[in-house]
Amino acid sequence: MKVAGLVLAAGGGSRLGRPKAEVVVGGRRLVDLAIESCIWAELSPVVVVLGAAWLTPMPPAARPDGVTPEIWLVENSDWATGMASSLQAGLAALQADLSIEAVVVTLVDTPSVGQEHLSRIGSALRGGSTAAIATYEGKARTPVGLAREVWADVGATAAGDEGARGWLRAHPHLVTHVECADLGSWKDIDTPADLPD
Repeated sequence: MKVAGLVLAAGGGSRLGRPKAEVVVGGRRLVDLAIESCIWAELSPVVVVLGAAWLTPMPPAARPDGVTPEIWLVENSDWATGMASSLQAGLAALQADLSIEAVVVTLVDTPSVGQEHLSRIGSALRGGSTAAIATYEGKARTPVGLAREVWADVGATAAGDEGARGWLRAHPHLVTHVECADLGSWKDIDTPADLPD
């Protein structure tokens, strides 16, 4: 089963004061960290939605199985309208490749979400889940996995700064919850105070 990775990285980071994709943490840009996590989780292609800042990702290393990663850059000119437009742009790009059966969606501003989180969501999709969401002590966060058959519906219901959340809440019978608290707490970067020292 071919499962893609989708990195939402288009935002301007209004509370942070700069686009989050270009923020450097531990010597690496957040966008490069997110792409690498997708690659090591064996998600392919990795689709990166950019907007407020257009960045060329650092050349990624080959996957452990030796496969050269495929990275698609997608521009979201409507990035200022919120996360939904980035999710819609990413899903639209993926629709073109009929061999892709599912996608794992992650955010550029969550460096706490790594390869293991993405792998668990990918495994749930490969195991037959229509949708999967990472939970942390029962609280739903990211990453989120979506089978191809729901992409159009998810895209149509996403609005403003809410990506897949509304659709997931409306279809609980289709959602597999994947506990990830054992991998560490979920953190995002919204303000300068959230940046690691």
